[in-house]
Amino acid sequence: METMYTLPKLPYDYRSLAPYISEDQLTLHHTKHHQAYVTGANALFEKFDKARKEKTDFDVKATAKELSFHVGGNRLHALFWKNMAPAGNGGGGLPKGDLAQAIDAEFGGFARFRQEFSTAATSVEGSGWAALSYCNETGRPLIMQIEKHNMNTFPGYPLLMVLDVWEHAYYLDYRNDRAKFVDAFWNIVNWDEVGKRLAGAVKK
Repeated sequence: METMYTLPKLPYDYRSLAPYISEDQLTLHHTKHHQAYVTGANALFEKFDKARKEKTDFDVKATAKELSFHVGGNRLHALFWKNMAPAGNGGGGLPKGDLAQAIDAEFGGFARFRQEFSTAATSVEGSGWAALSYCNETGRPLIMQIEKHNMNTFPGYPLLMVLDVWEHAYYLDYRNDRAKFVDAFWNIVNWDEVGKRLAGAVKK
């Protein structure tokens, strides 16, 4: 069998992000929803392998769209888990170093950046993500508002920080109050990880 996707382990245990994300919420999100995207992508790979081996046709347009959705879901979730950390133990506080300088230069300060990013997160139509990306051509950090897992993205731009605002990310804890979840997120952002991603993007 060809190489497939696997569900990544979390860099902390399921209780570590409480009270901002509860153990039940995090367990459900990781083991059920993220796993579903991994399973969905792998099922499509198996479909490709079978069709190519047997030399049969499949709907390339529809399947490519479906694969984009599942692969995007897997990729974004894998980034999401890593750009969070337990509050007071790597999570929360303010960005430092080059990341702080880049945010200050682009947004005029952290408060403005937080406002714009939070607005992007709370106003995504339907299900989606807010993301901080980086443009190597201009050297500017840019906020993306991703619908679903694969719409409105900037192709090829590295992602520095992502926030899942699908209801499955917060409903057990916050019901339909997305804004309250977004506000809680700032207490568990792993700025060291986000800074490392920026350094990697600049180096490339």
